[in-house]
Amino acid sequence: MNFIISVSLSNMITFKELGLQEDILTAIEKMGFVTPSPIQEKAIPQILTSKQDVIALAQTGTGKTAAFGLPILNNLSTESQSVQAIILCPTRELCLQIAKEIETFATDMRGVRVQAVYGGADITKQIRGLKDNPQIVVGTPGRTMDLIKRKALKINDITWTVLDEADEMLNMGFRDEIDSILETTPEEKQTLLFSATMPSEVRRIASEYMHEPVEIAVSKINTASKNIEHHVYLVRSSDRYLALKRLADYYPNIYGIVFCRTRREAKDVADKLMQDGYNADALHGDLSQSQRDHVMDKFRSQNIQILVATDVAARGIDVNELTHVINYNLPDDPEVYVHRSGRTGRAGNKGISIIISGGREARKIRDLEKLIASKIDPRNVPTGEEICEKRLISLIEKIENIEVDEELIEPYMATVNEKLAEIDRDTLLKRFLTVEFNSFLEYYKNTKDITPEGDRGDRGERGDRPNRRGGRDFSRFFINIGQKHNLRVPNLIGLINEQTRNRNIEIGKIEILRNFSFFEVDTQFESLVLETFKDAQRDGVDLDVQISKPEPGRGGDRGGSRGGDRGGNRGGGDRGGNRSGGGFRERREGDRERSGGYRGGDRDNRGGDRDNRGGGDRGGFRGGDRDRSAGSSSDRDSRGGDRGGYRGGDRNRTGNSRRGRD
Repeated sequence: MNFIISVSLSNMITFKELGLQEDILTAIEKMGFVTPSPIQEKAIPQILTSKQDVIALAQTGTGKTAAFGLPILNNLSTESQSVQAIILCPTRELCLQIAKEIETFATDMRGVRVQAVYGGADITKQIRGLKDNPQIVVGTPGRTMDLIKRKALKINDITWTVLDEADEMLNMGFRDEIDSILETTPEEKQTLLFSATMPSEVRRIASEYMHEPVEIAVSKINTASKNIEHHVYLVRSSDRYLALKRLADYYPNIYGIVFCRTRREAKDVADKLMQDGYNADALHGDLSQSQRDHVMDKFRSQNIQILVATDVAARGIDVNELTHVINYNLPDDPEVYVHRSGRTGRAGNKGISIIISGGREARKIRDLEKLIASKIDPRNVPTGEEICEKRLISLIEKIENIEVDEELIEPYMATVNEKLAEIDRDTLLKRFLTVEFNSFLEYYKNTKDITPEGDRGDRGERGDRPNRRGGRDFSRFFINIGQKHNLRVPNLIGLINEQTRNRNIEIGKIEILRNFSFFEVDTQFESLVLETFKDAQRDGVDLDVQISKPEPGRGGDRGGSRGGDRGGNRGGGDRGGNRSGGGFRERREGDRERSGGYRGGDRDNRGGDRDNRGGGDRGGFRGGDRDRSAGSSSDRDSRGGDRGGYRGGDRNRTGNSRRGRD
């Protein structure tokens, strides 16, 4: 197998230099494209000039359709009445997208016919389309196989077979259909396989159905785009939805996709967002084709800011302007994360890929960092104060940059000036902000911080400093076991002693949460702890110990703890003895077991404000940036916490925020 590995391009070439015919170049120029992407630069000349099979490795959003579509169009026989190219792809959305793009490329070519075939649509219409003798057929594996069995689609004389997003088709269970289709094709043809990853099943397809393929890789497989930032927010599982809303509020101009694992989860999350006043909708397998088309039309036109989708339903979404991709849950397959994150940061734009983590995924996240060769930056869920500040700045910037239509506003200026003549500048600004922003400030005034108490650290440089008490520096560690693993303070002390084989290590604060825990040790033993916990297990659970940022302003000089077998020295030991003089004074607050002398926040913080009857700060705050012509309905009893909230963005609204059941 030959390999063509691309390097960074020092001298950018144009499409004209790739050898494409003039009518295709004209169409490309009309679309505004001048220089090919790396995968296009490598694949187009190879397919144009050789009949050798090709394996092309490239991430989602790198221009793969043009990479195979342009050379096929260039070499197509428009006089032929038979199908010359069959293009297989995983979803109907991607099928329609590919067909539309190829038709656009062929705008200035005469006699080119393209037919899309996919499930969920009237098969009789597609059969009629096939009777028009298209040269190119784009289809999903299931519908393609169905049409072949009906003898409505004949591919025994094709010149090209294209497998687009081959890894995803196999992940979706189309192995048998792909095998059957490939077995139907003639021996003499060119097979083009495009994939973001190369798992064993894709390698099997290549081995069985391709002959000495050239392999083109434009970059390291699975390496993340440099235009994408990766963030992870650690929350309690019960606060996952609250975190999503806080993030949507913190980024008022968000235009992104929220990925869920299942159809039900996607539907539930989207329903909650819409009920809480967010500009959102869902895309999943339970929708009919017309419903899916309606949702996608609204999303592409940015009438929907947040699309909640499953991985399968999101295949084929081709939007270059996405600002965020949010992983409501991490996928089981790490390579799916690469697909998800690759949907933002396209076409030279910057993007952010966010993980909302329930706290038991530290090992997964570390593996993802290796896979994408990029740091996943841990962040704290924005507090109400931080959200208010961000939204206020956004509002001020909007006012600062807005273009005034003098002709439109002039007829009203005399009345406005007369009404406001006696109000000085400062008072006017205060009143304006009160009208526009006071309800927002009031909404978030008493909301609680939903970042787990064991994980919130100082922001910026202070977060990297160790805790210092009693003249000692303490390093704070995360460990992936907690109450559900029958872990208690004495057990954790004994575990530290056992792994480090040093009973003289000074141990500071310990926090035992349900799914994970935090502990502090003397900073001089930091490396020892990290090294000795590598590959360690407890009751069959692989232990994951990492440095965690220190918490600001919590606790004081508690005197620490000495391990030891005796357990009575300063409240440590295997017995976990408690003494009033310091050390470990165990007590339970909320859902955690703590040792140490601080009170650390709410006693009962199970998903929002203490007085809420469920749901925490449901809804968030959606607004600030929009014109609103009705007041907020905020007189209802707070049964849903901060439900509803304020809706942001640049569009006009006819109803104010859904200040839910406040």
